[in-house]
Amino acid sequence: MSAQEIEQISLKFNDLQTKLQESLSNRQTLETQHQENLIVLKEFDLLKDESAEPKVYKLTGSVLLPQDFSEAEMNVEKRLEFIKAEITKVDELIKKTQSDLESTRNQLVQIRTQQQQQLQQ
Repeated sequence: MSAQEIEQISLKFNDLQTKLQESLSNRQTLETQHQENLIVLKEFDLLKDESAEPKVYKLTGSVLLPQDFSEAEMNVEKRLEFIKAEITKVDELIKKTQSDLESTRNQLVQIRTQQQQQLQQ
């Protein structure tokens, strides 16, 4: 195997490591957003218990505008669905990247083992 092919495999390995780190970071961000939205949903449940018509406001630019409670609750539920779907996509990407990374690592180990055997002969 030529040095150029070995270098390409090494670069692929480094790219996969970078991709994995980015995916893990994205996963963490999505998980944080998921938890924040769950907290908002719990707060909405508390508001429902306290009054017949809870008042909620939406921050638009630098202004708080009143928003219909049921609409706000529905938006948070939809956002949670979207975030869950994104988490699933990122989890699949992480698994695939880890698999590709392991395969590339095995290639590199095999190449290095062959090189060491050739040097010993």
